[in-house]
Parts: sequence; structure tokens; C-alpha cells
Amino acid sequence: MRPSHRWLSQSLNRLAMRPKSTSFIGLGRMGHEMAYNLFSKQHAQSSDSHFVVCDAAPEVSQSFCQNFTKQFPGAQISIAATPEEATLASQTVITMLPSSPQVRTVYNEGIIPTIQSLPEEFARSMLCIDSTTLDVEVARTVAQNVAQAGAQMVDAPVSGGVTGAKAGTLAFLVGGTESAFKLSYPFLSFMGQKIIHCGPSGAGLGAKICNNLILGVQQIVVGEAMLLGDKLGLDPAVLASVVGSSTGNCWSVSTNNPVPNSLPGKSPPCERDYEGGFATSLMLKDMGLATNLSSLAGTPLPLGEAAERIYNQVIQEQPVLAKKDFSSVYQYLKKLSEQGKKVRVRYETV
Repeated sequence: MRPSHRWLSQSLNRLAMRPKSTSFIGLGRMGHEMAYNLFSKQHAQSSDSHFVVCDAAPEVSQSFCQNFTKQFPGAQISIAATPEEATLASQTVITMLPSSPQVRTVYNEGIIPTIQSLPEEFARSMLCIDSTTLDVEVARTVAQNVAQAGAQMVDAPVSGGVTGAKAGTLAFLVGGTESAFKLSYPFLSFMGQKIIHCGPSGAGLGAKICNNLILGVQQIVVGEAMLLGDKLGLDPAVLASVVGSSTGNCWSVSTNNPVPNSLPGKSPPCERDYEGGFATSLMLKDMGLATNLSSLAGTPLPLGEAAERIYNQVIQEQPVLAKKDFSSVYQYLKKLSEQGKKVRVRYETV
């Protein structure tokens, strides 16, 4: 889709504003919180900053703008109907999208052609930051195409979940050139506390996928252990405290524990019927990215492959859990226990 006539008629003014403008494309659970932190801190630093939001659902962009201007009266924020408009409006474009297909579409059909249409000096000053967790080769190809168009790009997937996004404590795992990393650092620092340059294009994603491989396996075994403890008559808060101060401690125990009332004073997704966290469907996607990479690299992934199949079974057998936080795998295990069944991992292709 091409930029609207309304937008093009204002293009000269918008090109002049671009250095002070930041566009954010993708206002899902993570993107919404990231954009809010970024824009609010940029606004506090410079009141003449301009912000642009873009989402596949126009009502999401509208709601974001209404809430933001209510909180920050006088803030300059507008809505782009398309990625093309968002790219024309800003020197820096940040994307937070579901997965590889959306990144291909937004960049190859929207952002990159628009960069190619810009005057050379504007293209050279442009920075693209993609925080999507996607296939490494897709990310490298997109980054190469952005570079050929004259701009710079980093892949900057995040660790920390929705809670970290809201608190501004995310860790960004960045892949790209040293110069692109330096350009991206100020923007990422408004949204997170730890920004790590992992290497060239795709390196940030490789690190993220390895991290989520561990996390996905962890969350299942924590669910198993908490359920076993319940059957043994242990208070969940006591068990979580014991494990949290012992060798079994991990984020899935101390922060994302799947059992209500196990973390007094904290509010993991299980306290909200598993809403507002990292969706099970997204964890299944990430486990698939890991197993695909392991096949290409020739490394064994017995636990990762088993975990991928379990998350797939969770979604197939309890579809309502697909959009719930992935710690809801505990609910799946609990239901099997109540039915007197065991998890039998099916080994057909997922």
C-alpha cells in the first residue's frame, strides 16, 4: 500500500521533521509497553520530539495515541496508516512484529521501497531497529536489503517479557554493525536496562533463540515440579521459596511461577488467569525457531524438541491456552493429572 495523498501532500514538512521523529510499528503486548516507555522518556528529554505509531489494527493506534496524549498533554504524536507513511515520517523506525512473515511484508513491501524513494542524504541517516523474534536468515536478508537501500539496521530482540517491557527493564540482544549499534543504543536505553552487542546481523536473534530455548524447557519442568509438590501436600509458596533459594532457582520459579499464591507480593500472569504475559503460541514459535536452527547447525536438541511437541499439544488439546501466558502449560499438566493421564509426547512432525 502506498502512502496516502494526505501524507504525500505534507511530505516536505515531514522530511524536515524526520530527525526529531521516531516511528514505532507494531503495538502488541510488548510493542505497546516499549513504545510508551520510549516516547515518554524522549518527550521528557525533548518536548519538540515527534512520535508516530502504526499498527495493523487502526483502533489500536488510536487508543495508544489517546492514552498517551491524556498522560502527556501537548505531546506531538500521530498515526501512520501504513509502514510507508511511518518511514516517510521518521528518521528512526522501530518494529515489533509477530514473526518472520510480518517482518518480510512490512520491510520488503513497505519500509525498504520507501527508503529507496528518499533522497540519498535522508536514506543514509535512517536507522531501522527490529525487535521481532524471527528466523535468523530472514533477519539477515532483510538487514542486507536495508543496507543496499542506503540505511542502517540492527536486529534487537528482547528478554524480560511484558513485565520487563512495562518496567523499562528489558535486555536487548543486538546484532548489526558497530556503527548501527551505537546509533541504536540511545533508543534502546529508553526501553531497557541492558543492551548487549552480540555481533553482526542475526547475532542478536541467535542469542535470543538460545535463551528462549532454555526458558521454554524450564517453564515446563517448573510446572511439573510445582504440580508434584501440590500432590505431595506442599504449600506452593513454601515450595517456591525453597526452590527459589536452592539450585533449582530460575526465572520461571521466582518471577513467572505458574501457581497462584506461590509468590506473595508479586503478580505473575497466573494471578490474572494467565493473561498479560508471553503467549503460549509465541513460545511454540520460538521453540520451532530453535529446532530449525539446530537442524541447520547439526546440534542435538532432545529437550527442545520434546518441549516444542508439548507446547504444540497444549494448543491442540486446550486451544484457549494459545493466547494465555506460556506458564499456563501448568494448567495443561494439571488437567492431565486430574484425568489420571500422563503426558505422552507424540513424535510426529510438528
